[in-house]
Amino acid sequence: MQLVIAEKPSVAMSIAKVLGVKNKQNGYMEGNGYIISWCVGHLVGLVSPEIYDEKYKRWNIEDLPIFPKEFKHYVLPKVKKQFSILKILMNRKDINEVINACDAGREGELIFRLVYKQAKCKKDIKRLWISSMEDRAIKEGFENLKEGHDYDNLFASATARAKADWLVGMNLSRLYSLLYKQNYSVGRVQTPTLALMVKREGDIQSFKKEKYYTVELDLDDFSLTTERIDNPDIAEQLKNLVPETIKIDYVEEKEKITKPDLPFDLTTLQRECNRYFGYSAKQSLDYAQSLYEKKLITYPRTDSRYLTEDMITSLVNNILGKNDFDTDRIKVIFNTKKVTDHHAIIPTASASIEEIESLPESEKRVFKLIKNKLHASFSYPLKEKLTKIIAEFDGFEFITKGKTVIDGGFTKYLEDYKPKDKKDNPLPIVNPGDEFSIKEKTIKEKYTQPPKPYTEESLLKAMEIAGKGEIDKGIEVERVGLGTPATRAGIIENLIYKKYIKREGKNLIPTHLGLAVISIVAKELKNAKLTSDWETSLYYISKGKSREEDFLQEIEAFIAKQIDLYKCVNEK
Repeated sequence: MQLVIAEKPSVAMSIAKVLGVKNKQNGYMEGNGYIISWCVGHLVGLVSPEIYDEKYKRWNIEDLPIFPKEFKHYVLPKVKKQFSILKILMNRKDINEVINACDAGREGELIFRLVYKQAKCKKDIKRLWISSMEDRAIKEGFENLKEGHDYDNLFASATARAKADWLVGMNLSRLYSLLYKQNYSVGRVQTPTLALMVKREGDIQSFKKEKYYTVELDLDDFSLTTERIDNPDIAEQLKNLVPETIKIDYVEEKEKITKPDLPFDLTTLQRECNRYFGYSAKQSLDYAQSLYEKKLITYPRTDSRYLTEDMITSLVNNILGKNDFDTDRIKVIFNTKKVTDHHAIIPTASASIEEIESLPESEKRVFKLIKNKLHASFSYPLKEKLTKIIAEFDGFEFITKGKTVIDGGFTKYLEDYKPKDKKDNPLPIVNPGDEFSIKEKTIKEKYTQPPKPYTEESLLKAMEIAGKGEIDKGIEVERVGLGTPATRAGIIENLIYKKYIKREGKNLIPTHLGLAVISIVAKELKNAKLTSDWETSLYYISKGKSREEDFLQEIEAFIAKQIDLYKCVNEK
């Protein structure tokens, strides 16, 4: 008898259907040689400091740092019932093998292994590693189960990440709270993310707008305008000197070719859902997860925008072949070397029109965006003619620019998402030497614009690329920047929950409390370099090239240094 443990009940039900398991029991299903049960996210977590020693119930700076010799875990109170069911099942005598069917990634590995260890299970582990909940993918996954020990290093990386976050949070949150007599929360990822927004807010507040001027000439079918002029007297003088007609000196025309974008990873999907539909990062993830569990899209918590080469035949025959597509894109997008744990998010071949139309409107929008993005990514380039008309007078250039679409290419799939006011700007046919009467000459007053506050779209992008230049070249890490694609939404929501940032319309604004946190924490904690350095270490652990113990010693040394520094300052 094999015991299969999924991450969620809905996933367990999908697996049960494929394996022909129909006998429902309390907290599991049984039949056809399988028992199928589930977690409900994390069942097991790290204990709080007072479990190691009662003295930690009171926060004292003298008791820092807190470095457990051996980390202890506990079963989360809300899910004790399901854990008890799993523990009994894992230790049943007729169970000879346990199959880890939790999400195929670092956190999924952690969720299963902590339950396995807490239940003191000793049975052999097999690993189901799939990127789609389609029946075919599940069936093939069970026909090709991996050895559990093949993922020991991934688990070591996951536990190292969890322990590092605990060490930073428990020690430095207490340190700053005690020093400044205010309850502050400090985190390895949340603090540099907050720092990004605080810096942007500082740039906005310190911005001083500057007035400048342009001189505009209104002709028959188009207008010409100067670049920025800072002196109003010069602008006025130029306006008065320009005659009633003006001759065109240059006409520059060039063709611009824009290649299609790649299919979605989770962060890009969240960004575009925020831009087009106003969905928060968490909403987008929830909708995508629901579509995945309904077998309509592939695994959404991915950081890859490429597909594996073994998918070519199936994708071309089942999805792409229904429309004309650019075969040159095949060698660009199908690139196994650029796929980490999971490939890009795409619709499944089994997604039917009836299923899509019966979805809630929010999920339907997300599905259609994913589908359109896939077709656009395999479509032809956008070809445009860019025109620049220039007239010179008294050392100043009067310019206008125009754009005409020659071939819309991939944009035909994205027309629904194009801003209504963003229209082409074709110009009349003009040649050098042509002379035009000037209908009107005007001076326009303009102001420089401050930086814009972060929206979820722009913050997700900033989180994704933060510290990217610090990561060793050639390393494909699960977490580039701040957080993983799967955790960035939670980080933003957590900062809102802790009242460090707030939503104002689409904008994310740091609060006074958020500003205060960033004003007191060490500069290393505000810098994404710390996260990228640690992520590089976690990558090496996952590949068996570095040890969890060495990484944690590095974390402890960093924390001890911060505590010693502030203790010395406090004593003085």
